[in-house]
Amino acid sequence: MAVAQRKQEATEARLSAMAVPEGGAWITEARGAALARLREMGLPERRDEYWRFTRPDTLNQHEAPVADTLDTQEAPLFDGFERIKVVFVDGVFDADLSDDLSGEGLSIERLAEAAQSDIHWARDVYGMLEAAGQDPVQRPFAAMNSAFATDGVVIRVTGKVERPVSLIYKHASDVSDAILHHVIRVEEGAELTLLENGPAAARFNKLMEIDVADTGAFHHVRAQGRDHERRAVTHMFARLGTESVFKSFTTTVNGVLTRNECVIELTGDDAIAHVAGAALGDGDFHHDDTVFITHDAVNCESRQVFKKVLRNGATGVFQGKILVKPGAQKTDGYQISQSLLLDDDSQFLAKPELEIYADDVACSHGSTSGAIDEDALFYLRARGIPKDIATDLLTLSFLAEAVEEIEREDLRDEIIGRLEGWLERRRG
Repeated sequence: MAVAQRKQEATEARLSAMAVPEGGAWITEARGAALARLREMGLPERRDEYWRFTRPDTLNQHEAPVADTLDTQEAPLFDGFERIKVVFVDGVFDADLSDDLSGEGLSIERLAEAAQSDIHWARDVYGMLEAAGQDPVQRPFAAMNSAFATDGVVIRVTGKVERPVSLIYKHASDVSDAILHHVIRVEEGAELTLLENGPAAARFNKLMEIDVADTGAFHHVRAQGRDHERRAVTHMFARLGTESVFKSFTTTVNGVLTRNECVIELTGDDAIAHVAGAALGDGDFHHDDTVFITHDAVNCESRQVFKKVLRNGATGVFQGKILVKPGAQKTDGYQISQSLLLDDDSQFLAKPELEIYADDVACSHGSTSGAIDEDALFYLRARGIPKDIATDLLTLSFLAEAVEEIEREDLRDEIIGRLEGWLERRRG
């Protein structure tokens, strides 16, 4: 009783400084329902099962902790790709930096504009996938996002879109506190590649709801990094139809606190869902991947591949679950989480789970932690390669399985190049 009361008081104290945005009938209803969910569950604390490895204190507090901006002099990520750029500065859409939001086979609107209408197609997605993803694990920051987000994009894909849509998040103020909500509907037979990059804000709460219809395909590549003192909690909720494809990859470097949650429900037969991540942490770095995949159809495939390289006291967390519901026969579920610890001060905390209620399935999970292979290191050094460069080569080899989950080779090469650059700067 005392715990529930403490959570309620902390939640109301946080909400007292926030106001639900005004909007049309459909989003007002969705925001009200999300606020009710948040009040019922309360903000998380360390005693909550899925927060015992990650301290939510700085995510709960009223004001965002200060996070200095950093200029690395690097060329912008994905700069060499033909793409539709959508730019947000501290969580606010910037029309001057963005491209024309139009393209063959898709429509893109700002959430702030779509929210003013009384009727919109997004009402069948906004807050709906998030609400479904609250059971059996509560996700309070996702409910907070649905209730209070004022900006984001609403994307409807009706064809095979050639140019990726690129969401770029710029961080300008060292006390910015941004909340963005994106809604994506991939119609039957349509296909979209979505890119995300940038530090976004001092504190960032982002939610993405993705509804992929039958035979649709959604590819997602995200890069989180640069400003080290930033804090972020992100959510992806996806619903997959028959013979649909969902593939998401995230690379993370730097960041005092990053919590990425991904909740996927395979509702149509022969659907495919792949989620992967590669994280590089140095020093005051805490990175948490929390994944929940539900198989609720026949002959579906899911893969979770997460690799973390940690040193100088960095912390990595992985919590992954595969739930196979009754009747979801022929399920193929694969989960692997591994860490490479480059010193004795870093730690990797893992909680892999399988919950299976069907008898004709192939599901596996594994989690390991280890140091650099001394034999492989000796082999490289014996051929004249300096120790630090040899270590970086073995680090990239360790991350390769996760990076290979990216569908497009040119995007894989871009990510590998950025990882190489991060390692090289750490050598310097």
